[in-house]
Amino acid sequence: MSERPGLHDGPDGPATVRITDLPEADQEFVRTELRRNTPLHHLLALEIIEIGARHAIVSMPVREEAFNSTANLHGGAIATLIDVAAGTAAARGSGFRPGEQSLVTADLHVRYLGRPHGEMVYARAEVIKVGRQLVIVDCRVTDDEERIIASADFSMMIVPQREALRPLADAQPHDPDL
Repeated sequence: MSERPGLHDGPDGPATVRITDLPEADQEFVRTELRRNTPLHHLLALEIIEIGARHAIVSMPVREEAFNSTANLHGGAIATLIDVAAGTAAARGSGFRPGEQSLVTADLHVRYLGRPHGEMVYARAEVIKVGRQLVIVDCRVTDDEERIIASADFSMMIVPQREALRPLADAQPHDPDL
């Protein structure tokens, strides 16, 4: 993510930032950056809620665009939510260098534990261990009532910068591969 006010490191390392505490222009910047060049993030209306030194919280509304054929929240939509939250936490909590490296999902194991109640689900991803190349992340997805609806083990690899499969006009080389 590009540098903006409120998203810089403090004297003790990366600060925890609640996006709603930022000025409206900065909130819009964070929303736009997450969805820029990623139509799936836009379709699922993913939003970063909080970013910390070793964690991230991302939300997704429970709505038709994320449903399966039985009008329930699609497991793939939940997995995408987890991937984005865990990838964001891994980017923030590791030695990842945008523009020089890419972050790629190495492994994702999701346990689906229940149906959500309410209008929103939240993925909270926490970095467990950072190695030279591998970043291990734990993620829990909860609903509006704070019930756990999914749990995931996630690992991400830091690899040399990857070229895009199909370059997009406004994609930047330093953009994270999330």
